[in-house]
Order: sequence, then C-alpha cells, then structure tokens
Amino acid sequence: MSQPDFSPSAERNKQPIIDVLRGLLPQRGTALEIASGTGQHVVWFAQQLPQWTWQPSEVHRGALYNIEVRVTQAELDNVLDPIQLDVRREPWFGHAEPAPAFDLIFCANMLHITPWEAGLALLRGSARHLAPGGKLVTYGPYFEDGVPSAPTNVAFDQSLREQNPSWGIRLREDVEQAAARVGLCLHARHAMPANNLLLFWALAG
Repeated sequence: MSQPDFSPSAERNKQPIIDVLRGLLPQRGTALEIASGTGQHVVWFAQQLPQWTWQPSEVHRGALYNIEVRVTQAELDNVLDPIQLDVRREPWFGHAEPAPAFDLIFCANMLHITPWEAGLALLRGSARHLAPGGKLVTYGPYFEDGVPSAPTNVAFDQSLREQNPSWGIRLREDVEQAAARVGLCLHARHAMPANNLLLFWALAG
C-alpha cells in the first residue's frame, strides 16, 4: 500500500483550526467536509472531536485513496467512507429523501483555487444541507475592504491568476453578499496564522 499524499500546510494549520472549532462547536454532531484532499484535516478533527461523525468528500476520485488510507491507519470509527462530491453538480446527494443535513460543513482552501462558480455552488449546497443551528466553516486567504492586504497574499493571488484566470483570492465582502443571496450570514470571523481567516456562516434568521 503506497503512502497517501501529504500537505505541509494542512499539517501546520490543523491545530489552530481545531482550537477554534473546539471552542465554538457543540459536544457532538455530524459534519461534512468538502474538498478533503489528503485527508489530514478530517482525520485530525475526528481524533480531536470523537463524538462527532465525519463525512469526507472529494471531487477527484483519486484523492479518495488518501482519505481511505489515513482513516484506516488511524483506526477511526467516527469517519464514514469518503464520497466523490462535486459541489457544482446539484443536488449534491441526488434526490435522496430526506436530504442529508449536517451540523457542520467544513471547507478549507478551496474558494481561491476553483472558479467563482464553484464557490457559489458551495454556498447554495451548504444552505440546502445545514441542519437547524448548523454552520458552514470556510478557511483560507481572503482580501477585505479596508484591511491592508499582506504582501504574501498579494503575491499568492497573482500566482494563482497566472495559473488560471478564474482562480484567485476572493474578497470577503463578495462572498458575504453571495452568501446572503442564498440565506447565509457571516456568524463569526477568526484571524488565523499565515494571513488566513476562519469564517463561520449560519442560516439567516
């Protein structure tokens, strides 16, 4: 069995993220991770929040291997088998009735390396699949009106747009306006290391 892919950045940010999650989430619940990637986050979160049930997902079928191997190696029984999920293909879970609902939907480092349409689809699907009182949590770099941009983020944004003109660091206020159109409001903003933000979104009302 070959070793799964490894993300140094996921390894660095997993502890700061769980520190915030642990302080704001209830003791137990069900969580969907979008774009689980290497599986490092979902395994760490499942270890640190063992009373939560975690559903990892990935758009790339090959990446499901990373998650399967890591979950097996960690001997976790609170992580479900990973599923292939493209946020742009709606509805996410077909026409299952009732539609799955989650207390937490978590997505890290996706908005800036996908087209804007994928971010909009993430918001729409999350609004559809959040349980009452549930939260969408997004992590990554953002630009903000009235907040000086870190030079590293400016350079990162330029490199992303050179790779793909539809990529790039998003303006937080643009995401906030798009979220409002599907019934989500910004619930909490947490500054994180390396000029990232952890944003909590909730169903309005």
